[in-house]
Amino acid sequence: MPVPPKKIQRESTPAPRTRRKAPAAPYHHGALHAALLAAAQDLLESQGLEGLTLRAAARAAGVSHAAPKNHFGDLTGLLSELAAVGFRQFADALRVAAADHAASSPARFEAIGHAYVAFAREHPAMFLLMFRGERLDMERPALREAIELARQALAGAAAERLGLAQETGAPVTPDQSATMVAAWSLVHGFAMLLIDGRLNPVLSRWPEGTDWQTLLAAVFNSRRAR
Repeated sequence: MPVPPKKIQRESTPAPRTRRKAPAAPYHHGALHAALLAAAQDLLESQGLEGLTLRAAARAAGVSHAAPKNHFGDLTGLLSELAAVGFRQFADALRVAAADHAASSPARFEAIGHAYVAFAREHPAMFLLMFRGERLDMERPALREAIELARQALAGAAAERLGLAQETGAPVTPDQSATMVAAWSLVHGFAMLLIDGRLNPVLSRWPEGTDWQTLLAAVFNSRRAR
């Protein structure tokens, strides 16, 4: 009796396994704070103050919309902490300029002035935010500490230029204080005129190729000649 052929069982092809996407590593609390500030700074420099909101910062950092509020409270808090970042970067730039010209107090003083204006030119939106107190909470510790760092860098250069020894703790006279304010007004005013484009007509009347640095050096020379 013939044996019936065995049925060949076809093995079903297993469905391809889909790899599960590994969940993104959660931000550490401090890292998220820094990431939000970095995202906010990018937005500020690319879109200006009007483009910087809590939601925009969260979106740029790739986190939930609630994250900035948890870290900064409101937009004023974010702007204040961002201005603190700016003042720390500003103070660093001034200290580097001072260190590069340690041998000569006049040259050092003017180098710090150039660094002051250069920071404003390279980071105009940040510079304007830093000096717009109505948008900031001046009682936030981070902002107050950062402002003090910048103030010390400026005051140290001015004191040295006037022949004052800061470590003695001797009070600054009204005349010395006025001289310091005059120097600060000069570089701050120059910086504001530069980033507003108000110096372009002046530079256009100078020889071709003249830049703001040449103009600022001439301003310093005119002050020394008085």
